[in-house]
Amino acid sequence: MASLYNELKTEWSKHDPNLAHCANLLDGFKLELVRSDFGSPQASSSSRQKEQLIRSREMLEIAVEHSIATKDYAAFERYMAQLNTYYFDYDKVLVSSVHMHKFMGLNLLYMLATNRIADFHIELERLPLPLLTNNNFIKPVLNLENYFMEGRYNKILQAKKSLPAEIYANFMDMLVDTARDEIASCVEKSYEKMTPKLAAQRLGFRPGSKELLDLVERRQWKMDGEGNYDFAGLNARRVEKVSAKDIASNNLSYAQELEKIV
Repeated sequence: MASLYNELKTEWSKHDPNLAHCANLLDGFKLELVRSDFGSPQASSSSRQKEQLIRSREMLEIAVEHSIATKDYAAFERYMAQLNTYYFDYDKVLVSSVHMHKFMGLNLLYMLATNRIADFHIELERLPLPLLTNNNFIKPVLNLENYFMEGRYNKILQAKKSLPAEIYANFMDMLVDTARDEIASCVEKSYEKMTPKLAAQRLGFRPGSKELLDLVERRQWKMDGEGNYDFAGLNARRVEKVSAKDIASNNLSYAQELEKIV
């Protein structure tokens, strides 16, 4: 475990770490975790065992960052679940990690960005009140959740400029995309038409930008003859025709079934 720890820490500390090499080292680390007493807080009595747990915790923190760098979000969830064991189950025997609150806030942001609101609030229940109100990593994410639930999506777009840590950027982009889709949905229902310039302003895009054009194509916004986005076709409900014969047949069938019950 010690050699894996040293090699991984050295590689990850580089300005441009080799992600493939780090992945191989993490695979070896996972095998070591299986062989160890991972998940048994009572097995951490000796100083040697505590040192091993601290090394494992640091490697898991690197693993979380690696999963974000490689956009492997399934791995992020697995590593974060393991990391929480060290943060919460070993909290009486280990000195708290200096990065603990950063990763807690990161996990909350991921749940918010993926619209897992129930899991978000379950995770909040584990945290003491002072963290929720004063911590520089947790409080900004709570503010984002309030903006999202209240429909203040412009606040989410603005918050992207003041992230608690650089590693939050990926999940913040996901949340911003979710917020922009909500803004676009509101625009479609609130306006019959809108100029491209105003639409770009509402969505936080530059007029004519690729991001705006991609959203327009994805949501199937059409231009009218005057060069405005026309939302009338999106809000029109399809009229489904059902023949009178089918309605009568179904009603007779229901009546027969009611007679059997009576």
